[in-house]
Formats: sequence, C-alpha cells, structure tokens
Amino acid sequence: MSDKSFDLDTVKKLAELVKKNDLGEITVTDGDKRITVKGRVCAVPPVPPMPMMPPMPQPAAVSAPAGEAPKAETAADGNEVKAPIVGTFYAAPSPDSEPFVKVGSQVKKGDTIFIIESMKVMSEVQSEFDGVVKKILVNSGDPVDFDQTLMVIG
Repeated sequence: MSDKSFDLDTVKKLAELVKKNDLGEITVTDGDKRITVKGRVCAVPPVPPMPMMPPMPQPAAVSAPAGEAPKAETAADGNEVKAPIVGTFYAAPSPDSEPFVKVGSQVKKGDTIFIIESMKVMSEVQSEFDGVVKKILVNSGDPVDFDQTLMVIG
C-alpha cells in the first residue's frame, strides 16, 4: 500500500460504521488521503418532489352558521393566507384541542394559525400578518392545494 491509502483495518471499521448506522455513504479525508465507503442502495427509492401545479378553482367553504351564504373573498377584505403546500388542513393541534384561531381572533406575525399535513408530516403555518382573522375558507380535515387561499386576515 502507498502512503496515500488507508489501511485495511480502517476500511473495515468504516464499512461496519456504514452498515451499523444504515448510512448511504461516508467520506473520510486525512490530509491528502480520502476514502468513500458506500452502503447498500435503499430498496425504496426516495420520493421525488411533488410538481407545483396551479390550484384548481374550488367553491369557498366558509365556516359559517347554517343558512348563511358564504361571501366571495376579495383582496379588499384583507391579506390572503395561502397554502404553502398540498395537504390536509387542520385548524387545531389535535382533534380534541381548540383551534389555533377562529374568525375574530387577533393574530400577530409569527403566530401559528393552522397545520397542513402532507405525506404524514405536520407543518405548522405561521401568520405573515398582524391583524384579525376575518374569514376561514376551509374546514378542518379538508384537502387543500398549493397556493389555495385558506384564510383572510385584515
């Protein structure tokens, strides 16, 4: 072996480390020496990112008392809060908890206002605006599309 290679014992230890910790690969550099040890290829390929598609037009589902017609949303009503990802909208952290916000709630920039579940990952969404929740356009458990308006804060 030349001066620029690792000894067999080091290679074996690195291979054990990769196997034991189920790593894809590990690279070690020591001065001008470098070695990469790769593990087994995953049986399940990584999930490719979901393509960003424009939202499909949907009728507004407003959380309003029965018999009250939903109002059309307009930018004049306030700031629109849009879904950052495709997923399922949740108004509360758990089914038996109070919602993060209700119509009439005062919010500050950075307050958590809802959760979107996508691929079993819960993502808390924070308000980008200070103001009062004027409208909630979806119900808890509803599927939402990327860039769909979910809430209006004025």
